Amino acid sequence: MRKAFIAGNWKMNMTAKTGSEFIKQIAPLVKDADCDVAFCVPAILIPAMTEAAKGTNIAIGAENVHWEKSGAFTGEISSDMLKEYGVKYAIIGHSERRQYFGETDEGVNKRTLAALAAGITPIVCVGETLSQRKSGDTENVVRRQLEEGLKDIDDITKIVIAYEPVWAIGTGVVATDEQAEETIAFIRSEIGRIFCPKCAENIIIQYGGSMNASNCKGLMAQPDIDGGLIGGASLTLDFAKIVNYNK
Repeated sequence: MRKAFIAGNWKMNMTAKTGSEFIKQIAPLVKDADCDVAFCVPAILIPAMTEAAKGTNIAIGAENVHWEKSGAFTGEISSDMLKEYGVKYAIIGHSERRQYFGETDEGVNKRTLAALAAGITPIVCVGETLSQRKSGDTENVVRRQLEEGLKDIDDITKIVIAYEPVWAIGTGVVATDEQAEETIAFIRSEIGRIFCPKCAENIIIQYGGSMNASNCKGLMAQPDIDGGLIGGASLTLDFAKIVNYNK
């Protein structure tokens, strides 16, 4: 049985003060969750959020990780830096990183391998744009992202995949339950083809496009959706309603 996993992606939001206060407020609301819970936060906030989350069931993750352990890579964060603070997860290949900062499938692959080598669980994002969906290219796009981004991984079940239809991120538009399930079922079948059927059964696949307190139950009821990568809704106490979707 796959255990559900709800992760918040704070993006470029919160400060050490507001983030710590928020974790203090939300921790008692999610303490009895039946799913794994995490917040992926800006790198500068990781020390403070790690401290704030001590003694709770909330794990802290990063929003990115570089593939080298050290070097002349201004502005980047290495896996060793993250591990020093007990970071458990790292988002890799988010559509905003691809769109605004030129990240490629090759870079996603290198970052994923580096995270795995450090014992950090990568949350690898895949998904299509609106024009790609309208042109019927969703499966080709996602297939390429999986094939290129997940090369040379020994145990695919050590990663989490987040399906993010780019057209549903930050727009308030959400894929229907059926649309999300259809594409995530396709992702699972591709994992079975590329790796092995048993791997496909065991890998956690989240939905990452504007999941919120009002639509989470329908999405989480789908057989292939194992959780959510939550953006805007992870900055409010409504995040607890998503975490407690089954209560």
